[in-house]
Amino acid sequence: MPKVTFKQLDGSAQTVEVKAGLSVMEAAIQNNISGIEAECGGSCSCATCHVYVSEADLARLEPADDLEDEMLDCTVSERQPGSRLSCQLTLTDEVSELTVTIPEAQV
Repeated sequence: MPKVTFKQLDGSAQTVEVKAGLSVMEAAIQNNISGIEAECGGSCSCATCHVYVSEADLARLEPADDLEDEMLDCTVSERQPGSRLSCQLTLTDEVSELTVTIPEAQV
């Protein structure tokens, strides 16, 4: 089963297991992870599920498409090289473990 580790800025972390095919955003919502607002419900239209993907994991992911890239320009917290929208990160058998840090603010 895929695993996602959610790191908070205070240094705390929570690792959750989720069904393959779900997004990192869905994993956060299903497991009551603090800091993921997901106002649009995963339709890539609000940027309130912004996360920073660890450098080690970033290379294993497909790059952001044009819509996600555009939405990342609208994030409240600073955009960084590892910035992604968690609604666009799908957990699969190939990408079965990810570590993400939740930014200071989403809205």
